[in-house]
Amino acid sequence: QVQLVESGGGLVQAGGSLRLSCAASGRSFRSYALGWFRQAPGKEREFVSAMTPSGETTVYADSVKGRFTISKDNAKTTLYLQMNSLKPEDTGVYYCAADPSGIIVEDEFGFEIWGQGTQVTVSS
Repeated sequence: QVQLVESGGGLVQAGGSLRLSCAASGRSFRSYALGWFRQAPGKEREFVSAMTPSGETTVYADSVKGRFTISKDNAKTTLYLQMNSLKPEDTGVYYCAADPSGIIVEDEFGFEIWGQGTQVTVSS
């Protein structure tokens, strides 16, 4: 069973950048679908980005397309989310997620395993 731990969150000014990391333990990292979600205060958790186990297919929410990039390093068993041109509306707790099905779904119910989250705050 894969376990996930996020890091890299923080406070940044609008227009700035952050890179989130999600360290995974477990031997099955390479075969899992991986994703990022976020939850703003008072709102439901929403899909941000996901990638297939091969990394060949990536999907993004329209709100982050062109600004965020999902990637992974299988050797380090780490998932990343590079966030550029950050906006105040990107503020929230960011969660990484994994699913053994290997199928990416733009919905939290498509992911079985979750990290604890990391706070991202973008000031205007």
